[in-house]
Amino acid sequence: MKRALLVLSALGLLTAAYERVNTPVLMSDAAKAYLNSLTPEQRAKTQIPFDDAERLNWRFIPVEDRKGVPLREMNSAQKHLAEALLSAAMSNQGIIKAHTIMSLDQVLKEKEAKQAKQQFERDPEKDYVTIFGEPSETGTWGFRFEGHHVATNFTMVNGKIASSPNFFGANPAEVREGPRTGLRALKREEDIARELMNALTAEQRTVAITNPAAPREITTNNTRKVMLAGPPAGIKYSALTAAQKEILDALVAEYAGNFPPMIADFRMDQYKKNQTETYFAWMGGIAKGEGHYYLLRTPAFLIEYDNTQDQNNHIHSVWRDFNGDFGQDLLGGHYTVAH
Repeated sequence: MKRALLVLSALGLLTAAYERVNTPVLMSDAAKAYLNSLTPEQRAKTQIPFDDAERLNWRFIPVEDRKGVPLREMNSAQKHLAEALLSAAMSNQGIIKAHTIMSLDQVLKEKEAKQAKQQFERDPEKDYVTIFGEPSETGTWGFRFEGHHVATNFTMVNGKIASSPNFFGANPAEVREGPRTGLRALKREEDIARELMNALTAEQRTVAITNPAAPREITTNNTRKVMLAGPPAGIKYSALTAAQKEILDALVAEYAGNFPPMIADFRMDQYKKNQTETYFAWMGGIAKGEGHYYLLRTPAFLIEYDNTQDQNNHIHSVWRDFNGDFGQDLLGGHYTVAH
């Protein structure tokens, strides 16, 4: 009951905050300010036509050929405006996670230098901003903020917002040496899910655990359209007790809470409408430190999480919509995010 009240209270605060904040306006204003700060050469790299195929090309690994301008090539003013654009599209919680994740590249850089194992260039400012189309409060446009383990995609159509795919990762999931020992950028995504598994009965676990071994990667990867093979697996929402449902609700709220009220409210409303057909599946071990994976699947969206790489200390997590990634359903006029 206490958890349910906290979730309801948080959603109430989100709704109240929405009355004071118009996210589409903030995003378009921030995008315009950022574009206007760029040199002609930088703008040519940053602004791409909305209907260009590049808009659907997203990656969360450390690659060298991303479009746009990276933070490290911006001057101080440009960097602040780029971060303001990301802040307009995320909550305080989401911004804290994003910047903490970005900072982990310095941890990796120092760790790999000691091991003389430098496969990729590590740089906390190697995140790129790309804008698709012309920012407008009522037009059609989008933007991407993307780098290693932070890959956010936003599409605006007539003042409505699509906010997937959105990916957060963390390597290391828990810093285990040096002055930042104990830091966990995505701790609640892991801890709440494990709390749910520990709350299940032995019989419920036999349904929830669909494989004793976890996959090495999220199965949807970085596909342009998300698809899952076969019918939903795992334990159904209706098979949970009231207390167990509260834990699962809190897990979804943790992911939704990375975004501002307009988006978070819509995501939680979408979840509530689909609860009767929601499934939660787990793979791998339950004890802390064991490789594990989970998938929350509804008819409208999925949340996927994996922690198996680098001795089970490397998280990949994503929220994806089956029909709404990159605003495809908004572009088709099927639904609105705005209240």
